[in-house]
Amino acid sequence: MGVIIHIPQRIAERIRREAERLGLGLGEYVIELLTKDLDPRDRAVEYIEAAKELLEQAYRELEGDNIRQAAEKAWGAVALAIKAYALWREGRRLTSHRELWEYKDRVAEELGEWIYSSWYAGQSMHTCFYEGWCTSRSVEVALKHI
Repeated sequence: MGVIIHIPQRIAERIRREAERLGLGLGEYVIELLTKDLDPRDRAVEYIEAAKELLEQAYRELEGDNIRQAAEKAWGAVALAIKAYALWREGRRLTSHRELWEYKDRVAEELGEWIYSSWYAGQSMHTCFYEGWCTSRSVEVALKHI
């Protein structure tokens, strides 16, 4: 379940722009900010818990026919899961899409090829959020892979 926080519009816009610049969803960016000083393993646990919440939210958004928000939440869950694995295994903080793309190969080597279908489903949801072209069925199928 999410929490609503009211902040000044100017600050909200600055946070949104920075999240977009980094290729992150707004929620994912706020999680990054709030967990940056945690021990890597504690941070990894927070990422996994946040990823699970995002998946739950994605299903709720999909039920409400809010396809773009469901897609954004699905992508956020995938990105946080990859970041969590890097933190847990190596204490490594991934900070860019490039690093996520590269590290997902490491995760797949260690956990199995199924990681690729999850990753690509998440990537398509990232595109869906920005382009707004996918259908509810597309999100539903992607969530099954994720």
